[in-house]
Parts: sequence; structure tokens; C-alpha cells
Amino acid sequence: MKAFFVQIKCDLGKSYEVASALADAEIASEIYSTAGNFDLLAKFYIDDEEDVGHFVNERVQILPGIKDTFTIVTFRAF
Repeated sequence: MKAFFVQIKCDLGKSYEVASALADAEIASEIYSTAGNFDLLAKFYIDDEEDVGHFVNERVQILPGIKDTFTIVTFRAF
């Protein structure tokens, strides 16, 4: 399994709806609200064979209310 994070910028007033949609889809292991340029931070785990770009494009960015995303690929947990 590989872990990565996605920062999510939501349409105005849609952060809670997007967070609920992510939780309902059961694809994120953790979802946080954040301050700054992005509204949410979500942590995902996918199989080593799975492609991060396709996963984000096909499973995350399609959710209503998402305006922009920034993916952070991780290498090692300490």
C-alpha cells in the first residue's frame, strides 16, 4: 500500500458537503479541515499497483463542490 495526501479547494460554502461526500465514498482514511489556500486535507491509501493520478482524477476530483486539488505523494513514514 502507498499513502498520499490531497489538498482540496472547495467551491465557496461547500467544504462540509465535500468532506461528507468524501467520507460517504469511503475512499479517504482521514479528512481534515484546514486554513490557508486549501479547505480540506485528505489522506488516501491505494495498492502499490494503482496509479495515484488516475485515482485522484477518477475518484476524488469528480465529487461535486471540488474546485481544485494538490496531490502530495509520500515516500516513507517515520
